Formats: sequence, structure tokens, C-alpha cells
Amino acid sequence: MKAIRAHQFGPSHVLQLDEVPTPKPGTGEVLVQIKASGVNPADTYVRSGSYALLPTPPYVPGGEGAGVIVELGSGVRGWKTGDRVYVTGTINGPLQGTCAELAVCGASQIQPLPERNSFAQGAAVHVAYATAYRSLFQRAEARPGEWLLVHGASGGVGIACVQLARSHGLRVIGTAGSERGRRLVVAEGAHHVLDHSKANYLDEIKAITEGHGVDLVMEMLANVNLDRDLGVLALRGRIVVIGNRGNVEINARQAMVRDAAILGMVLWNTPEPEMAAIQAALGAGLANGSLRPVVAQEIPLKEAARAHEVVMSSGAHGKIVLVP
Repeated sequence: MKAIRAHQFGPSHVLQLDEVPTPKPGTGEVLVQIKASGVNPADTYVRSGSYALLPTPPYVPGGEGAGVIVELGSGVRGWKTGDRVYVTGTINGPLQGTCAELAVCGASQIQPLPERNSFAQGAAVHVAYATAYRSLFQRAEARPGEWLLVHGASGGVGIACVQLARSHGLRVIGTAGSERGRRLVVAEGAHHVLDHSKANYLDEIKAITEGHGVDLVMEMLANVNLDRDLGVLALRGRIVVIGNRGNVEINARQAMVRDAAILGMVLWNTPEPEMAAIQAALGAGLANGSLRPVVAQEIPLKEAARAHEVVMSSGAHGKIVLVP
């Protein structure tokens, strides 16, 4: 089968399309024909060698995807060949990821993909929506009626935050840097949208919230925005740092006077019972149509290097996926 492999850490061109042996599922495992593989910023950090946890090259990137079960290992119950699934991980972790024609997954690493969703949409579920759900409801304990600011709302995680928040009764303010991105944020459910390319754009929040401020901030670029987020936070507000690309300096007094909480999160730290709860919630949202993954581009698998460049470019408006 064909798979993308990185034989060393470095820039995007280290990703190569290789011919590798076809894997076989073991006990409690399934073999999935991958129809689409999600691409995330974290994939580029691993490829460059800058991530905290690194595989040993050569490795196949990709931690999520979607496809069809083509073979069952012994002991697998509740699934059959031909079932459409989205993938939340692979049995060999980063050594054999989803950027391939086939991948072996544990039975607990697949979830049903409704017919209403394309495979590309399925590849956009796990990282973005599980990150958004954990950030909103397990870390920040978001409640209906609260004001939420989603910084960078036009990307994959941002859109997931907007959709989940709206379906749970929050009042949503999103930001995006392009007119196209802002239209998308509104279309996906935000009550208000701000242009984060403008100076002092956060000044509008006081009027929007009638002086209350925002109760929650989902932050995709903390090194740029964290100090400014504190300035628009309401009393006992919470900020969840989802993304960061450098050091940041804040005035801690802004947190003190608001009894504010700054919460970090990495999806891989999620305990198994909490991840199971997340997947149950996401499955329900996909089934009833309240969660609608937005795919920005479908890029051929052989162009994985280009996908790694695109996912890190500005002006996001949905998820980047690779298709074999």
C-alpha cells in the first residue's frame, strides 16, 4: 500500500510517498481503508521535531481520518466489514498513522460515521471537535447563557467551538481575519463576528455584552492574544489555551482582579472515560446535524507536504484533509 512517511524531522519536504507493507489487524483490531486523513498544526510540529512527544523516524503521520472497515480481527464485536467510520487514532500510534491507504485501529479507536457526512467531514471530526468539546465543557465548564469569545473562529477547532456552543445555548462572538472567514463564522452560528486584523477590535466587546465582558475565551494563538483576552474577561471568567506559538507576557493583575482562570489543554491528556463521553456527545451531534464539519480543502495524499504548509497559513476557513 501507499503511505506518507517522514524519514527524518525537518521541513515539509521530508514527507515522502512510499510503498509499505499492508498491515493486518490483530485481536480486537480492525483494518480501515482510509478515504480521508485530517491534517492539524500538531502534525507539523511533530514533523519539524519541535513537539514534546516525538516518534522514531521513519513514521507515518496522521492521528485522525475516516473510511470503511475492510477486515476485522478476532474478538471484534459490533462492527462489520463495509461500516463507515471516523478514526480517533491508530494501533501503532504515530509510527503508523492515517496518512496512508490503510490503517489498523483498535475497536475503541473508531466511531460510526453517519451517511449524511462525507469521508472528508469524518476526517475533520476527532481532533477539532474533541478539542473544542473538552475545552468548552470539561475544562472551562461552559454554561448556557454565558458569553463566549472564540479567537480564530474560522479554523477547524474554531468552527467546532462555535457549533458546539450554539447547540448548548451560549452567546457566541467569533473572530476571523478575512471577509470570507467572517462570513463562515456567522453562517456556522456565531451571534457576532469581529475582524481580528483591525486594531482595537476587542473594544467592541464591551458594547456587544452591555459592559459584562466575556465569560469564556477559546484561544488559538495565546502568544498574540492572551493579555488582551484578560482585558475583556468578565468576573470569574475562564480562558482555555488551545494553541500557542511562542512566549507571552501578561499583566497578571488583570487575572487577579477578575478571579480569572487560565486553563491549558492538550487533547492527548484526556482520561479515557472523559474521551468516551466526548465521543458519545460528538456522535449525537453528527447524527442530529447540529455538528457539521467544514472542509476547506481536500488535497491528494501525495501532496502531503503542501497540506502541511497550507494548514499553517493564515486565513483559515475550515479543515485541511488528505485524500488517497
